[in-house]
Amino acid sequence: MLSMVLAVVYLSLAFFQPALSRFDFSQRLMGISFDVTVYAPNEKVANETVEAAYARVRKLNAIFSDYEPDSELNRLCKTAGTSQAVAVSPELWEILLRSVEYSKRSDGAFDITVGPLVRLWRKSRKAKQLPTPEQIAAARSLVGYQKIRLNHAAKSVELTQAGMQLDLGGIAVGYACDDLVKLFQSRGLNRFMIDASGDILLGDPPPGEKGWKIGVAPLLKTEDAPPSRHVSLQNAAVSTSGDAFQHVEFNGVRYSHIVDPKTGLGLTDRSTVVVIAKDCTAADALSTTVSILGPEKGLQLLANQPGTSALIIRAAPGTDQLEVVESPSFAGFSAK
Repeated sequence: MLSMVLAVVYLSLAFFQPALSRFDFSQRLMGISFDVTVYAPNEKVANETVEAAYARVRKLNAIFSDYEPDSELNRLCKTAGTSQAVAVSPELWEILLRSVEYSKRSDGAFDITVGPLVRLWRKSRKAKQLPTPEQIAAARSLVGYQKIRLNHAAKSVELTQAGMQLDLGGIAVGYACDDLVKLFQSRGLNRFMIDASGDILLGDPPPGEKGWKIGVAPLLKTEDAPPSRHVSLQNAAVSTSGDAFQHVEFNGVRYSHIVDPKTGLGLTDRSTVVVIAKDCTAADALSTTVSILGPEKGLQLLANQPGTSALIIRAAPGTDQLEVVESPSFAGFSAK
């Protein structure tokens, strides 16, 4: 009898669940397109939630940006070399903590102190001229995650060398996506997708679906080419890094916008790296890291990161012949 009552209650609750409609939003934030898809009971709830989400991203950008002169990050960088330990916001503390951890795990392939090299590379791309060895050496002398001192008790940060510049471009967008999860869930919206130009965070799937179907960008094709593969995901993140749409050529050599901290130059390995992880901060940081490390070392790194998988599509050196390497678990996410 009790089981019958419970069944009736369950069916009643299911019957009175409000129907969900799909709502799509787009706004340019953090220098990229921040697209949000959410399933909500009505337009008012969807609008208010996404407006709050976009306001939160703007606040995070005011903390993390290396472009905004008065961002918290740039204010911290101005203290470099002064022997001053600066108390930072919880958000900046958390992202610095995770960044240094990824640097340690990757032996410096991921390194947010790469700012001086990134700025030098931006100028070189704009001038269409490679930086000189002397310029690269001067910028590299300021790079090294070991120059970041974190005081865990005080949650303060000291940058030990004058001229240091932190660049969170390889992790900040992923962090911002993760930060919005609690906001959506606090308003009862669990079915959402946040697509921040290659960094994608997924909640529960759309009604009636087993997962969100995400296309994997092809290599060596135009921007409007169809995806080469699809994955199906829910409550996970996926990030794509590569040089398909951001690159420059000097003297016949193609360089990526992704800078290798060890060489000071953009990567010359033509590749697309797709990383699936439990959260978007990890997916964002690791897709960049695997791009720098290459297939062998990159997959070795991910093998020690629970819940991560990768697909690497690269052009064999000197050719347009594609090589595909992937984690053993990646195939389990494939969608038809």
